[in-house]
Parts: sequence; C-alpha cells; structure tokens
Amino acid sequence: MRQILLKAAVLAIGSAAASFLIVITIVPAIGGVVEGNAVLMTLVCPLVIAFPASAYTLWQKQKLADAFGQLAAAHEQLADAHMELAEAHEKLAEKARHDDMTRLLNRESFFAALKNSRRRTDTGVLLIIDADNFKYINDTHGHQQGDAALLLIADAIRAGVRDADLVGRIGGEEFAVFLGGTTAEEAMLVAERVRLGVEAIPFSPGEGKFLPLSVSIGAARLRPHLSWSQLMREADRRLYEAKRQGRNRVVFENGSQKAA
Repeated sequence: MRQILLKAAVLAIGSAAASFLIVITIVPAIGGVVEGNAVLMTLVCPLVIAFPASAYTLWQKQKLADAFGQLAAAHEQLADAHMELAEAHEKLAEKARHDDMTRLLNRESFFAALKNSRRRTDTGVLLIIDADNFKYINDTHGHQQGDAALLLIADAIRAGVRDADLVGRIGGEEFAVFLGGTTAEEAMLVAERVRLGVEAIPFSPGEGKFLPLSVSIGAARLRPHLSWSQLMREADRRLYEAKRQGRNRVVFENGSQKAA
C-alpha cells in the first residue's frame, strides 16, 4: 500500500506541475494574467483530484494483478491435481488388471487381452498351466507356504515365455499363457521350458525340507473360426489328460511330453 501512495503522490505532483505549466503558458497568450489565487487553484486542484484518483486506480490495478496471480497459481495447482489424479487413476487401473499376489494379469484382464489379441493374429497357442499337488502344500505346510510356492511358479512361468506373450493367473493355482503367432512346435518348446523351470525350483517349506514342485500343462492351437471358449475347453481337456497321465507333463494335439 505504501508504494501505491508514493506512486499516487508522484502522479499528483506531476499533474499539478503540468497544470501550472499549461496555465502560465496559455493564459498570458490569450491576454490573461496569472495571479496568486489562480496559481494556487492551478496547483491545488490537480493535487486534490489526481492523488485520490491515482491511488484508487493503482490500488485496483494491484488488486487485479493479485487476482491474476492467484488465478494463475490456482490453475497451476489444478493442473498438478489433474496430473496426480491421472497418475493415481493409471496406477489404480494397472492394479485392477493384475493379480495382487503374483502381479500377473488377473482372470478378467487376461481374457479381455486374449480377445483383443485376435485383432492382431489368427495364430497362436493357448497353454493352461496348473500346479500339481497344491492342496497337499496348503494342507500340510499352510497357506503362507502355498503362496510362496505360487510366487515361485509364477516367476518360472514368466521366465519361460517371451515378453510379448500374455500371462495370467486365472484361478487359485491355475495360470494361462497365450503364445501369439507361434507354431505348435514353438509352443511345445515354450511349454516344456516352463515345465522344466518349475521342476527345477528348490522349494523349501521350512525345517530344512525340500518339496518338488511341478505343473501340468494343456495346450490348444488357435484355428480359424474357433472361439475362445472352444479353445479354452480344448486346452482344459488336455490339462485334465495331463493330470490323469500322472502330472508334470505337457499334453498337446500330438500327444504328451512327459517329465524326465
């Protein structure tokens, strides 16, 4: 406020000086005489009028500048809030798409991605992977050790497939992998790599004991005019066949590949 009053005073003095110069220049030129009262009015009137007018104008200008500053700050805060909200929404959406424990795609997200993948390819192989004898681990060593075993199996599956392949947890101890654009031979190699990866896990539930882990895998090849539900049923049938044959094996359309 002090700066406003000082600026208003300077403007008022300038107005008075300008008024005085105009009067002493023009009045004599038209034959008039500049006397004491006229000089006084020439100086006082601009001071009385210009000072409050200038002070009010400068004050309003300052208020407007402050308001614009506050508005700019509010816009900046709003932009930051929008960015934080977008990041939070993205993280929430990402979390909603993934299984809380394994961080693989959950069932809904896996099948949604599976449907979208058909727009890019009409070839590929679906693997349904189920942990063998998992109930025994939960019943004998507890669900905490069962969860630890599931995490190890999920890591082995993730390590056995390609980065572009779809991997999801579609049930308690059941996983699914879609190998887009692969041949039956390539898919069999991937499935066997996953099976061997799980078989090699050194899983210890505690007390210095080690339990073997294994998975059974059913595979089905995507073909023209074959729906996803039909593909799932075909892979499921082969998974049950792998279980029936003794577990720890891959069953595909050309037979099964057993554990070593």
